[in-house]
Amino acid sequence: MELAPRHEAAVLGLFRIVTGLLFACHGAATLFDVLGGPQGGSVPSAGQWPGWWAAVIQLAGGTLVLFGLLTRPAALLCSGSMAYAYFVHHQSDGLWPLENGGEKAALFCWAFLLIAALGPGRWSVTTPLANRASRQNAPRKEAVSTHDT
Repeated sequence: MELAPRHEAAVLGLFRIVTGLLFACHGAATLFDVLGGPQGGSVPSAGQWPGWWAAVIQLAGGTLVLFGLLTRPAALLCSGSMAYAYFVHHQSDGLWPLENGGEKAALFCWAFLLIAALGPGRWSVTTPLANRASRQNAPRKEAVSTHDT
């Protein structure tokens, strides 16, 4: 079954919203000990490498992606942070994500790379701003005089 082209932007928008929300929840759980708390154990101290910084990227980057604001750079940063997490923290425990517990890191990495490549889709904060800017920059029709003055 093929998705109708008119629905592609909507599905991409929904994918971006859900992925950003889930990622932001991971950051909030780690930073503020909410939503079941940090999955890695304890809340990292402010500035602690890499846990605190990863949580800040998750919360801030996930929120930006969720709302579709600076989507491509935020998604690229999120993707890179998950690649780092996979290769630094999971890869040493086994080759495959099922062996090393890195499924979430791998999935988030590739999901954010897809969002960075394809853009925000529908329902992003920047869509109305881009539409408004294009309307303002559109050439205006000037009244054409039929006789010389």
